[in-house]
Amino acid sequence: MSAEAKAEVRSFWDEAACGERLLLASTDRAGFSAQAVERYRLEPYIIAFAGFDRWRGKRVLEIGVGLGADHQRFVEAGANTTGIDLTPRAIGMTQQRLEAFGLSSDLQVADAEALPFPTAAFDLVYSWGVIHHSPDTPAVVAEILRVLKPGGEARIMIYSKWSLVGMMLWGRYALLRGRPFTSLADIYSRHLESPGTKAYSVDQTKRLFARFSDVRIRTTLSHGDLLSSGAGQRHSGHILDIARRIWPRWFVRRFLKGRGLFMMIEARKPT
Repeated sequence: MSAEAKAEVRSFWDEAACGERLLLASTDRAGFSAQAVERYRLEPYIIAFAGFDRWRGKRVLEIGVGLGADHQRFVEAGANTTGIDLTPRAIGMTQQRLEAFGLSSDLQVADAEALPFPTAAFDLVYSWGVIHHSPDTPAVVAEILRVLKPGGEARIMIYSKWSLVGMMLWGRYALLRGRPFTSLADIYSRHLESPGTKAYSVDQTKRLFARFSDVRIRTTLSHGDLLSSGAGQRHSGHILDIARRIWPRWFVRRFLKGRGLFMMIEARKPT
């Protein structure tokens, strides 16, 4: 079942890397530059979370390079970079991106559940919105711990269970279809991005990272929660267009800021 599930995930993201259809107008320097500008406009908290400039001269592994915007920032900061992705498409896109800017990195198609790297190889393992797509996310976390050097850091974003995005999807695919007892886990798995996508509560995340030390967890509102952008590769339509126009973003920002989709985790491998 895991192999079949993984094949479905690979097939989904090999059709288009994350953000490719929404943000990437062309696969040249201008297109990649514009995509990066829009990425960091929509998700400005990435820059402080990743801390790109902190990793000069350090060994950095990115799990799930996607279109390569974050990976490019690590390379430009002078990190000793390695990037993996489950899909040849993402690796090809990131390679093309780096070549457009005269940059290079060690890029590989690889499975995060079985990383092809020695133990204690990296100072940082970074992953933004990726490992919740893996059929065996705990196995990925165990691999992250293994390949980190003692004292090394993991900076990982996964989806938060009690998000506004989850509530909206539940309303559309459960409540409006007369299935109010459908679980959020089922909603995320069936209707948010690739098949089998997961989202975690804070308690579940603490258990997931229980073998790490100095675990810090916070959530932030995403552009999905705010309906301030395109809604990903699976969602469109007139109802969504209307919702974007009337969505009370001021209210969400003021009173529901803890209901964001993005859960950012900073953790350290014990020494």
